[in-house]
This record gives sequence, C-alpha cells and structure tokens, in this order.
Amino acid sequence: MAATVVRYLRSVGAATAAEPVEFLPRPDLRAVRDDERAPLDPGAFRRVLGQFASGVTVITAEDEAGPTGFACQSFASLSLDPPLVAFMVARTSTTWPRIARAGVFCVNILGAEQGALCRGFAISGADKFAGVAHYAAPATGSPLLDGVPAWIDCRIHAVHTGGDHLIVVGRVEALGEVMEGSGPLLFHRGRFGRFTD
Repeated sequence: MAATVVRYLRSVGAATAAEPVEFLPRPDLRAVRDDERAPLDPGAFRRVLGQFASGVTVITAEDEAGPTGFACQSFASLSLDPPLVAFMVARTSTTWPRIARAGVFCVNILGAEQGALCRGFAISGADKFAGVAHYAAPATGSPLLDGVPAWIDCRIHAVHTGGDHLIVVGRVEALGEVMEGSGPLLFHRGRFGRFTD
C-alpha cells in the first residue's frame, strides 16, 4: 500500500522524500496463499454476486487533457462525520490515473432513463464526453453531467489496495439532487433495471 500512496502523491506533484527511495520487492497481491485458497470458480463468483442489485454512477474528473470518467456500480456512502464516500476501480483502469492526478472527482448518480449514458461511459478508449452535456461541479470543477438526478462533488481522501481493485475514499465537498424523474438506474445480473411500484 505504501507504494500506491507514493505513486499517488508523485502523480499529484506532492513531495515524497528528499532522496530517491529504493523500494523492497513488491509482494504478490493476494489475501490468502495458494494452499489456503478455497476452490472458487470465477464464473460462479460473478453469478452469485450478480444477485446483488446496485445503483449505477459515472465517476468524472478533469485534468490537463480534459474531462474523463467511467461507469461505476461499486459506489457506497462510507461516513457521515466526516462526510465520506467510496468507490472501487480496477487497477488496470486507464481512467483512474487521470482522476488520481486531478485529486478530485464527481459522482454522477444515474437515473432510470440513463442506461445509454452509462453504456457510453463503460466503453474503453472512446470519447466518452462526445455529445454529453456537462458543467463544472461547484466545489472541484469536475464534470457534472446534465440531467442526473443526484451528484456528489469530492476530493480524494485516501486510496487503499483491494486485490485487483483500488478502494478510493472521497471527502464530500458539495452535493445536490433533482427530485423529479423515474427513480434510479439499477444494475442486476448483468442488466439494467428500475423500481416498479
């Protein structure tokens, strides 16, 4: 985890040491040894966890290259005092380094009618903001997507390793909601859905 923190601090231009630091060999990133691992089929893991319905968000930021973002269903509130939220991002993400450099992000909570918007932000390598109206969030200037039912404007508070993902904790600087609309966009068993009354 120390190496992750040092990389993050260097990416945002913070001083990390007066002299170059020589790191120890990086340990394997796993929670258990091979001989302790339960026999677990990755397909079964995905199927079972796919039974958990979640909301869908788009995490956005802006760096020197312009706006960036990705679709994210692994988002949660974390703490009321101080106000913290968290999201998880794959360590292989090409969007995450840009968000880390920005040091800030906006969580755009998607509504039931925004499945196409979510799909656009789930594609790697495309211009995700082509034709997407947005404006600057009030505290950080991160892209706030037009038409989302709610948003949370954050500064990066901490980054932790979690297997093949990173756990990003954000301190909430501002937030808002629009009370109209047809509810949240849900994701369940690989498909979008919505609440029905």
